[in-house]
Amino acid sequence: MTSAGRRALPACPGFNVQTLGLMFISGFFATNAFDLWGQVISPGMGFASLSPHGLARSLLGSLGLPNGDFAGYFVHFYLVGLIGYPAGWLFLFAPVWNRVASGTHWLLPSALYGFGLWVFAIGGITAIAGLPFFLNFTGIAWVALAGHVLFGIVLVAILRLIGRSPD
Repeated sequence: MTSAGRRALPACPGFNVQTLGLMFISGFFATNAFDLWGQVISPGMGFASLSPHGLARSLLGSLGLPNGDFAGYFVHFYLVGLIGYPAGWLFLFAPVWNRVASGTHWLLPSALYGFGLWVFAIGGITAIAGLPFFLNFTGIAWVALAGHVLFGIVLVAILRLIGRSPD
């Protein structure tokens, strides 16, 4: 389509240095947006404060792996924020979405991807880590929902900004 907002999402990209760079840069901005929301803005507004490195530490500990602060931050920021979640978008979600509903505005699939990340992290990883299912739907769960949707939107916005030439 000709509208910049309604261009088809990309097919599965090649795995190369350029793709890794796109993942790292978009993941960097998306993770920082997530952390800014969950650790500064949300608590500043009187809502819950997120501790994503704490969830990573709980997961590592439940798997019998080293779970100190460094390990928690490393998993949250590097493995998940710069690699895992961007790879999930580029290699799984976007190609499937493109086959099923191409031509939709990029904001819808990016928000849905963020919602899926929330289900994965707060519904799945918490259970594996021995924490309550969806953290008993307390304030942290809802702040995390907004944060994951924000992550998805920022991730795709940055990918679109640096990964493509304008129409």
